[in-house]
Amino acid sequence: MSDVNQIEAAVRTEFGKGAARRTRRDGNVPAVLYGHQAEPQHLNLNAKAFAAILREHGTNAILNLVVDGKQQLAMTKSVVVHPIRRYIEHADLLIVKRGERVTTDVNVVVTGDAAAGTLITQEATSLSIEADALKLPETIEISVEGIEAGTQILAGSIELPAGVTLAGDPEALIVNVIAAPSAAQVEGEGEGTTAEAPAAETESESE
Repeated sequence: MSDVNQIEAAVRTEFGKGAARRTRRDGNVPAVLYGHQAEPQHLNLNAKAFAAILREHGTNAILNLVVDGKQQLAMTKSVVVHPIRRYIEHADLLIVKRGERVTTDVNVVVTGDAAAGTLITQEATSLSIEADALKLPETIEISVEGIEAGTQILAGSIELPAGVTLAGDPEALIVNVIAAPSAAQVEGEGEGTTAEAPAAETESESE
């Protein structure tokens, strides 16, 4: 088996919040490995090595876990990051096999410049796809180069890489291209807001 994304994983024997804190204090990430009807395994992963793999390959990274000397392919299913301190608190890993197709969400990246006088709104940041576990794209790019106002890009109209199929709703709106408001419209909206202020003050005074 390839040593790409190979990472040592130690079996975790302590559980609970206190044990998780000790695990992180020792420079590890508590993780759970499950799938293919196997009993869930509680593991510790080296935090720096795991974070480096995620930075390079994204949150759907495939790992070559080495557990008690045996190798096991796994996909990063979910990662919980501390909202303030930004360290990885926990990870769920899914057992995968070579040639297996999996369903997951992949980030959408909008590229290019739409036609002049337009405004781009990205309605969804990810796309649900199905693909070979070892050939998952890190992102799905959508080009809006030269697109005119009034254009809507639906999930089903996005060109996907070879071997990748859409798993979500094909009618889901991903990108919406609208006409940008004119300077006069923006100014008019501002004047409306200002005009309401004196009226509010008058009502306040009458009370």
